[in-house]
Order: sequence, then structure tokens, then C-alpha cells
Amino acid sequence: MAARLFVEQPLGAAAPEEDFALPAGAARHVQVLRLQPGGQVVLFDGSGDEWTAEVTAMGRSEVRVVLRERHSVDRELRPSVTLAVVMPANDRMDGIVEKACELGATAIQPLMSERSVLRLTGDRAQKKQAHWQGVAIAAAEQCGRTRPLWVAPVQTLSAWLAGLPAQPQSQPAAGGERRWLLSPVAAEPLSTRSREGHGPVVVLSGPEGGLSADEEQAARARGFFAVQLGPRILRADTAPLAVLGWVALGGTDGASAV
Repeated sequence: MAARLFVEQPLGAAAPEEDFALPAGAARHVQVLRLQPGGQVVLFDGSGDEWTAEVTAMGRSEVRVVLRERHSVDRELRPSVTLAVVMPANDRMDGIVEKACELGATAIQPLMSERSVLRLTGDRAQKKQAHWQGVAIAAAEQCGRTRPLWVAPVQTLSAWLAGLPAQPQSQPAAGGERRWLLSPVAAEPLSTRSREGHGPVVVLSGPEGGLSADEEQAARARGFFAVQLGPRILRADTAPLAVLGWVALGGTDGASAV
């Protein structure tokens, strides 16, 4: 199987039968694989399509390819899911990003809450965002997605909630966004809400120790419904992925309760 590589440049704009230099990261990958002229790779640029490309020249600092065949593919999850995750400590966010991309999430919003251990601001936050985006791209190359999960800039929970469009605390309109707050003290199982409508899903998941009562109330005021995932308490890096996996396996179409 040919290696899959993400490139940021728009491949649809490439001139037919004209070779071009791969960006440094993709070129390095081809060099590590020791591909020679005539070897094939699969390239994608986040547009939803992918291209079979042929290596035309291999140098110490440059790898050139030509696009041979374009393929329109759709491997995205329906409905789209955004995970709003209060960042866990000890680099466990890397695992969340990787698995969320594999399972089909559209985006991840890293958050800081009152009980956050990991706090990122300024240049450190930007570097972490870029690192996590790289993790998502690597996961997309491996799993076959043509649209890598997007990692949003780090925000505080309060600022993120304030920036969301207002939504009534009632059943969402057909096609409207569904907002779920994961809470171990919620009485309502996820399955009760998941079958209401077919629109995009936003899942808000707290840190180890959970969100504070005030934070849960603020989320409810922005249209989030508190739901629980069963009798066991899941870790901060397990709970959002459990919901995502359930959605990916058809849980929004009436599968068994989580």
C-alpha cells in the first residue's frame, strides 16, 4: 500500500503532468521510505480528495512528484462531532487527539477550567496547538481520512461558552446542533438525548474531578444537556472518546444506551 501524506498546498491547483517539490515534512517521509523515481505515494490536502502521485526526482533536499490520478472520497463521520475537552495533564491530550481523529471527530476544542492542572497561555499554548495539529495530521495519514481533525486554539471554558451562539434549553430543531455535557452526577443517560435530531454534536467533557457546579450551570445556560455514561466513572481522556466511538458505531440511531 502506498504511503499517504498530507500537504498544505492546494493540490487541485497543480498543473496537469507538471511535477513540483513536496513540502519539507512530506519530502522527508518519502526519503525515509527510500522511494525512487517511479515510486508512488498518495497525497491529500484537506479538501476531501486524494491524489495518486509518482516520484519524479529524489534529491538530498528535494523530492519532486507529479499527480497522476484524482480520487473523490468521503470517509467522514456523520453527524459531525466536536469534542470540547478540558485538557488532561501528562501529555494525555496527545492520545485524545490521535484517537479522536481515527474515530472521525471533526474538531477538538482544548479548554481550561477551574480545576485544570494543565494551563497554557501565549506562545506555549500556540506551540501545543501546532503540536496537536501535527498529531491529528499523522493520524489522518494512517487512518485514511482526507480531512484531518482541526485543533482549535486553547481557550478558557468561560470564554468558549460565551462565544457560542445562544441555543434554547429544549429539544434541538431538525438539523440543529446537539450539545451534550458529560457529567457523572447527571440522571439522564446519553441515549435519551442522542436520538433527538440528526444535527452536529458538541460534546463538553471536564477534567479529572469534573467541572464545578457553576461551570455545569453555565454550560446548561448555553444549551448543553447534562448526560451520564453509565455506573462507572471514566477518566478525562476516556469519556469523550467513549462518546465518539458510540456515535461512530451508530449510537445516534438508536443503539443501546451508554
